[in-house]
Amino acid sequence: MSYLVTGGSGFIGSHLADALLAQGNSVTILDNLSTGRESNLASSWLDPKLRFLHGSVLDAVLVDELVSQCDVVVHLAAAVGVKLIVEQPLRSFTTNIRGTEMIFEAAHRYRRKLMLASTSEIYGKNSSGPLQEESDRILGSPAVARWAYSAAKGVDEILANAYYRERGLPTIVVRLFNTVGPRQTGAYGMVIPRLVRQALRGEPLTVFGDGQQTRCFTHVADVVEAMLLLLDLEAAVGQTFNVGSSCEISIVDLADLIVAECGSQSPVIFVPYDRAYPSGFEDMERRVPDCTKLRTVAGWSPRRSLEDILRETIEEARAEIAAENPLVASS
Repeated sequence: MSYLVTGGSGFIGSHLADALLAQGNSVTILDNLSTGRESNLASSWLDPKLRFLHGSVLDAVLVDELVSQCDVVVHLAAAVGVKLIVEQPLRSFTTNIRGTEMIFEAAHRYRRKLMLASTSEIYGKNSSGPLQEESDRILGSPAVARWAYSAAKGVDEILANAYYRERGLPTIVVRLFNTVGPRQTGAYGMVIPRLVRQALRGEPLTVFGDGQQTRCFTHVADVVEAMLLLLDLEAAVGQTFNVGSSCEISIVDLADLIVAECGSQSPVIFVPYDRAYPSGFEDMERRVPDCTKLRTVAGWSPRRSLEDILRETIEEARAEIAAENPLVASS
């Protein structure tokens, strides 16, 4: 098969590209490198079945050409990360809606199966028990930039459902919950790589708010496995699936665990939201997925623990820090 992966040099996209190539598929990557990195593709760069194009999903002519040449589209390209979305809401909103529109238009034109990567941000402030795919969305004011990403992804999902129901386009939506692991950067607000690097550098670990907000973290390899299973299942077409772990941890407990795993002496300090983000920023207290549907349809459940995730993330971060400071590393 031939796959087009938008955002394929990003954190999740590069792992997906590696896995598709390992299966013997051809992979074309379209990425503008705004948050992705060519180095993420280092392990597959010389594979003759990999093609990389530096470009944007907002380029209608290029998108049309690439979609026409593939069998399946996996649309991962998006402005991601709370920090980036809050700081650049207009750019984020435009990319996440108009880019997706162009992808869907081309996929419909050439009748290509399309997987849309959505997000747990869809649920907004809904902090009730494990969230099912049909759970309500609870969003704050449109004036609060924090909710622009959720709103945009909601539109993207509406497009997926409408194209499937009205035009018969084979679509699959995956809602990803806090995916973590190697190649993830903390530059855009991703909590685990940010805290790990602070601990390894002996800096204070900054926890926003009171740290009692809870999250569930899933290894990127488990997420990619779920995506591959769903792409091969006819029963998945036209459906939406939560993809995540049910292992819940508060952010302050996560910070303490990272300090211990790193062997660090760094303190944990609390930063009020109004100091970390623009005025009016809102967060959710709890975000836990119910993945019963995915388990039933695809037989999937995550196999890697939070300890596995931290071990790999710490190992990668140590190597990066050593490369940045070779004299310190050798002393």
